Order: sequence, then structure tokens, then C-alpha cells
Amino acid sequence: MIDRRPTGPTPRTLGRSLMSNAFFDYHLPTELIAQEPCPARDQSRLLVARRKENTISHCLFSDLPQLLNPGDLLVLNDTRVLSARLIGRRMRTGGKWEGLFLRELTAGKWEVMCQTRGRLAAGETIEVEPGPLLIDLIRKTDEGHWVIAPQKPGSAYELLQAHGRVPLPPYIRKGLARPEDQERYQTVFASRMGAIAAPTAGLHFTEALFTALRERGIDRTFVTLHVGQGTFQPIQTSDYRDHQMHREWGQLSEEAANRVVSARKEGKRVVAVGTTSVRVLESAAAAGQIRAWSGETDLFIYPPWVFTAVDALVTNFHLPRSSLLLLVNAFAGPDLTKRAYVTAIARRYRFYSYGDAMLIL
Repeated sequence: MIDRRPTGPTPRTLGRSLMSNAFFDYHLPTELIAQEPCPARDQSRLLVARRKENTISHCLFSDLPQLLNPGDLLVLNDTRVLSARLIGRRMRTGGKWEGLFLRELTAGKWEVMCQTRGRLAAGETIEVEPGPLLIDLIRKTDEGHWVIAPQKPGSAYELLQAHGRVPLPPYIRKGLARPEDQERYQTVFASRMGAIAAPTAGLHFTEALFTALRERGIDRTFVTLHVGQGTFQPIQTSDYRDHQMHREWGQLSEEAANRVVSARKEGKRVVAVGTTSVRVLESAAAAGQIRAWSGETDLFIYPPWVFTAVDALVTNFHLPRSSLLLLVNAFAGPDLTKRAYVTAIARRYRFYSYGDAMLIL
């Protein structure tokens, strides 16, 4: 295996002059924010950025098998999105209330983000629609979230499935989901319930595309990262290196780790599908070797970063001033990243969760 560990200062200790070397912010015309998914998942556009040649070309996502090499290993995030959005009314005032499930703290206690007019108070009861589901507000956390207790028995997953809604990000129809989003805001391979946002690079894959990849000799394996609310949080600090990442639970199984290690030993490329897969792989390789790993990660990847476990990346186009855009900077290089985004805007690619994709080789 090629040793890609840094031999000098780590990314967190390099000088402030590097701040100017990242493509961090840009203006996006609002009409390029995709409000609907592509009618066919694999017919999204695909911008191909080649680092060695420093070139940009344009394809469809269905061309992916021909763009990869036989023996390449795709690594996909198999997390499944919860119906984490809750809509209801305050029993005390009748006012509208919205909540976003974040996690189950203990049996019968959840942590949620709340939005309403006026000030919520401990002891209030919310009626969630569609009901019947009543939840009690217990206390406010230091982060400004609320600990709540549903009055109905059942696991968080069961109750959210019955009473929650698809947690579309706010830039898609102001978060207002339609029935078809139940399927389209989910990858076809999603299996492990726990995310509150989709790993969007995986939304472009279909079973027919997986068949074409397999016929070309391109295999796949899965990791898990349960995407949290931090994925949409813009970086507010003046120095982005001071940004505090939210912790998210992830796992690289022993089987998947062995397959990644074997591929790289044989000189095959590991192609991460999505920044979430990158964060799992690089978290698992934090000590310099790729090993089975499970736990919470707050890994923040920005330039310069020496990648240990990833050779190519499939990703969507990300929000300005986001940690995800900085990860792409670190992988593709700031100059190529900027060219890719400028080109994508000029050619009117569709951006963000329901938008088009980029392959970085």
C-alpha cells in the first residue's frame, strides 16, 4: 500500500497563508438549485475532472462504467434517511410547530430541533400531524435543541415512519416534500436507518447501472455514515479551520476494510461515492492504516490533506462556505475545483441534493 501520510506539519498546524488557497465561496444563480430530481436517476449530467491531466469534460452519469477501470472498487454509503421532519401545532397556543429529529437519547426521549413563533416552554405538548401523536417538551439543551418525550410507545424509527415526513433540505421547495420524494430522496441501496439527510452522490445509481458496472469488472462495497444536521451548516468562523464539525456515527466493517486494503494493494482504485464515504474511509485510516472502524467522527477535511484510503471521488455540487466544498478542494485541488464549479455554472448544471454530479479522477 502506498503510504500517503504527511511527513511534515499536519493540516491543522499549517500556516494561515493557506486560507487563500481554498475555493470556498461562490455565487450560484438560484435557478440552478435543483428543485426536482432528474426523471431517470442515472441520466443526470456528470462533470469529469481529471487531476493528472488538469482537464474537465462532460458526460452523463450512465457513462460511469466506461469512465472507471476494470478492478476499481466503489465504496457507497448505505445509510437510510429517516422520516425525520415533524409538523404539528402547540396545544397551548394553537400555533404551528416544526421539528427535526436528531437522535434518540434513551428509550422514549429524543433530541429535536424546533421551529415556531414565540417561545417554547418546558411542559408544553405538541400535537404532531398526521396523528394521533402527542409529544411533551422536557427541556432545552445547551445547543438550543429540545429534549422531547412522545406519549406513544414505540422506537423512534417506528414512530417517525408513522408520523414523520421526508426531511428535504430547505433549498428544495422550502423543505416541502411530495409523496414521490419518499423514494427519490433515498438511494436504491439504502439499508441502515439513521440519517436525516441523504448521501446525495448515491442518488444517481440504479440497479441497471450496477449491472453495467459489474459487467465491466467494477465491484462495490458499503460503509455507513448517518448524515446529520451539520451537513447543511455553513461555516461561520472567519478562519474555516476553527469550524467545529458535528459528530456523526459511522462504520467500516471488517469485510469492507479488507476489500479496500486488497484493492489498493493490487493497484486498483478505491472510488468513494460521496463525501460521507470519504469521511468514513479517512476516519478508519486515521492511524495511517485502513482498519475496521465504528464510532462517531468529527473529521474535518480541508486543504492540504493527504488521503490514505481514497483514489477517486463521485460527488454532487456543494453549497458555498461548506465543509463539503472544502473536502472537494482537498481532493481535487483548489484550482481544479474552482474551474469545475465555474464551468458547471456556465454550462447550467443543476446543483445540490437533487442536482448533477462530478467525478474526480
